[in-house]
Amino acid sequence: MNPIVIIGSGMAGYTLAREFRKLDTTTPVVMISADDAVNYAKPTLSNALVGNKHPDQIGLGDSAKMSAQLNINILPHTLVSHIDCANHTLQLKHQNGEQTTQAYSKLILAVGANPIRLPIEGNGADDIHVVNSLVDYRTFRDTLSLRTDKRVLLLGAGLIGCEFANDLKATGHDVTVVDIAPQPLGRLLPADTAQAFQAGLEHIGVQFALNTTVQTINRVGQDYEVSLTNGTTLMVDIVLSAIGLRPNLELAQAANITTSRGIEVDALLQTSQPDIYAIGDCAEVAGHLLPFVMPIMQQARALAKTLAGTTTAVHYPAMPVAVKTPAAPLTVLPAPADVQVEWQTEQFEDGMLAKAIDAEGTLRGFVLLGATAGKQRMALTKLVPDLLPASA
Repeated sequence: MNPIVIIGSGMAGYTLAREFRKLDTTTPVVMISADDAVNYAKPTLSNALVGNKHPDQIGLGDSAKMSAQLNINILPHTLVSHIDCANHTLQLKHQNGEQTTQAYSKLILAVGANPIRLPIEGNGADDIHVVNSLVDYRTFRDTLSLRTDKRVLLLGAGLIGCEFANDLKATGHDVTVVDIAPQPLGRLLPADTAQAFQAGLEHIGVQFALNTTVQTINRVGQDYEVSLTNGTTLMVDIVLSAIGLRPNLELAQAANITTSRGIEVDALLQTSQPDIYAIGDCAEVAGHLLPFVMPIMQQARALAKTLAGTTTAVHYPAMPVAVKTPAAPLTVLPAPADVQVEWQTEQFEDGMLAKAIDAEGTLRGFVLLGATAGKQRMALTKLVPDLLPASA
């Protein structure tokens, strides 16, 4: 019997393996990882500095430990060079250069997403850091520890960028956030809530340079001279980019699997090719691309049941996202992108509540800023329709 094969050892891959093993303890499972296959929770990386977490403390288990714990065969430092959909085989390239063939009964693409990189000029542009993995975090942390002035320029005022800004400022760094948008979290918040959120971060000393972007980065000794398109020049010790992620589509596209913004899958997480599924940051589920923890959990639970013999569609209830910015406590439930909404806001002494209401008067999303508003999370969540309803 050919094994179930999972490509990818991130949160999606490991969560699926764990959920499947709850239902089926014997079917062979192979996990293929391009890196060392250490299991860790990537969302913890954006606030690991304030907890003084060394990279070795973040990992939950190496490939040997996870292989024994889940009773699966893990192939670390192994690349998948080709998917043969017709013959249900993969071409693998191992760290030692050896090439082998791996058969599969079902194939799951959990290949994640890579950071978007801006086209920036200058001899320091290649030194821009990203933190999209535990290896990236280790490199960023080690480089940061060598600098005494602690001046950090953050590219991107989105969710991850603001989390890093809060974390870095709380650990004594001088932080400037640069974004082309006129406000932080521009796609998630109405303007007045964004202004209040920004003020919360500015209160602890985070600086924002909005409506502009980086034009050049040049090395000046051990420092970096960063020129913005608005004419401002900054001297910094390190540049961290957090402007978003782009799903890894190359392997799927080479196998003639349909892609759009992500790898297109239906409610069963099935791709356009038989016996091939996709989950996690790479998967566009019925038109929804949601790179958050709760959607991944919902996908893994549903697909585990399907792989174990009970066909199960993924269910997306209303899934609020808690943003890890203690200086401005924030919870966001984005309204569906294809739904027109009007925002209704309510002010509190410590923040505000914003409701996204559609043309029929239905609550489709919300933003909770501050502790008082945050207390309404559960009650409001119950009022929002499912994004993908549960199967009957």
